[in-house]
Amino acid sequence: MFYFQLVIMAGTVLLAYYFEYTDTFPVHVQGFFCFDKAFSKPHPGPEDDSRAPPVLVYSLVTAIPTVTILLGELASFFTKPEAMQEKTIVTADCCYFNPLLRRIVRFLGVYSFGLFTTTIFANAGQVVTGNQTPHFLSTCRPNYTALGCHSPLQYITERRACTGNPYLITSARKSFPSKDAALSMYSAVYTVMYITLVWRTKGTRLTKPILCLTVLSLAVLVGIVRVAEYRNHWSDALAGYLTGGAIAAFLVTCVINNFQQTQSQLPPLPPPVHPPRPEPSLLNMPMVAMPCVESPLEKLSGPQVRGDGWVHWTPGRRGKSKQELTTNCTV
Repeated sequence: MFYFQLVIMAGTVLLAYYFEYTDTFPVHVQGFFCFDKAFSKPHPGPEDDSRAPPVLVYSLVTAIPTVTILLGELASFFTKPEAMQEKTIVTADCCYFNPLLRRIVRFLGVYSFGLFTTTIFANAGQVVTGNQTPHFLSTCRPNYTALGCHSPLQYITERRACTGNPYLITSARKSFPSKDAALSMYSAVYTVMYITLVWRTKGTRLTKPILCLTVLSLAVLVGIVRVAEYRNHWSDALAGYLTGGAIAAFLVTCVINNFQQTQSQLPPLPPPVHPPRPEPSLLNMPMVAMPCVESPLEKLSGPQVRGDGWVHWTPGRRGKSKQELTTNCTV
């Protein structure tokens, strides 16, 4: 299983590379209407000139979950009671990991897999749909006279309608969904679910909500900046949010079981302690103290002196001790 997981991870990275940096999967060419205002926004410039450049977005997407998981796992490992810590060394086919290292590698490995998966989903959507960005016509630079555009309702389907830079035109056809919004939301949802399910904060109830809202706000801000700079439509950003959030929720819920330990890693539970059962003879016989009344016959036990001077003994009767009288008075 360990080698199989490595093969899947390598295939995911390779597929993301082909989508991102090669022309293996050509972009679908959509037509456009003449003078379409939805695609006539001014060109915002290179991606590096954005207020949320790719370098900053990808750095935050990588750094924030990594630092959060490392801090959370270290704090949880060193503050956990000794009785609750894992005692065994977890082994793979070729490597040995202690419990702390295994959890860190597991959570970060699944996060990395989801990051490349989100990239594949976003790139696949862009390649298949071929939706244009808001600044598509500014990049395309169509020759309306040569195309015979006399009405805004005229639809252009010619592949050679654009006269601009071919690389920029191809990039302008990759708008749906927004990849930056998808990656940002994936990172935010994964981090928020980790903070909510793993972190234990004492003394304040606002620490986790503040951290979660901050991370989510940063992810939403990336999409807003993309829309404000005419790099994506609102629908592109919303589709990116949905894609990234769905992938993160699926991985956390179905793959790593909400960041919980597996059943084989949990320490053995102590045997159940049953309370002692009362004896059957005492279940329905409560001890009740009754007043002790001396029987008149007891007074006749022992020697009796009559008026004639003779001592008479009562046959078959013996005097009882104080202990016997007390026992007979208890019911």
